[in-house]
Amino acid sequence: MKKISIIQGSPKLSRDNFSWHIESIKSSDADLILFPELSMNGYKIKDMLLEDAFIIDELDLFRKMSLKKDICIGVALKENHKVYNASIYFSKGDFRIYKKQHLPNYGLFEEKRFFFKGDEYLCFDTEFGKTSMIICEDLFAGNTIAYFAKEKPDLILVLANSPARDFGENGLLIEDNWNALLKSLAILSGAYVLFSNRVGFEDGLGFWGGSRVITPKGEVQIKAKLFEKEIIETNFSKKLSSTQKYFLRKE
Repeated sequence: MKKISIIQGSPKLSRDNFSWHIESIKSSDADLILFPELSMNGYKIKDMLLEDAFIIDELDLFRKMSLKKDICIGVALKENHKVYNASIYFSKGDFRIYKKQHLPNYGLFEEKRFFFKGDEYLCFDTEFGKTSMIICEDLFAGNTIAYFAKEKPDLILVLANSPARDFGENGLLIEDNWNALLKSLAILSGAYVLFSNRVGFEDGLGFWGGSRVITPKGEVQIKAKLFEKEIIETNFSKKLSSTQKYFLRKE
């Protein structure tokens, strides 16, 4: 049985997040370590984006560390003079890159002003089975769940920078929205869903955390606290994913 770890932290609004990542990776005995969206840069990068974005060669240390454990980070990634809001999965000295497709540009968000968007989802093989990544707003697009319901991966990593908003009588409404979507994604795909959301304050935004693991049956296996730094760890059972896929099989 594989062990997974989700790092719910508060990245600095700069390039100075390397030490946090390296210390977290070295101190964990998990087989997979997941960080939040833009964990290497902070969220509200704005005019610092071109200067603070990373090229893939600058992240080579993660590739080397992935010989012992899988690592997934969030990063502003520069490719051919374009910058993407990306997640990178490092494993066995290699890596796969996903580029956020759905860039919010309303209310608190201005991502379309600063990032180029990706154009495809991806699935790839890992020790956890068929694995995929999406980033925050991607989950709120109808075609995302439809894609994963068809592809049926074993593991979906959801990296997020979701600010706290919409407080109701029973708590944080945005958390309720996220929980409903994450559970739907897990049930319809038959996958484990790992949700990593940051905490802390940045340029007037407060992030709520609440990182969690959703089983293929749509149950919350473990959940992090709200508004606090925390590391949550749990086990991954591919057998449970296979069982859920059996019930989802086409006639």
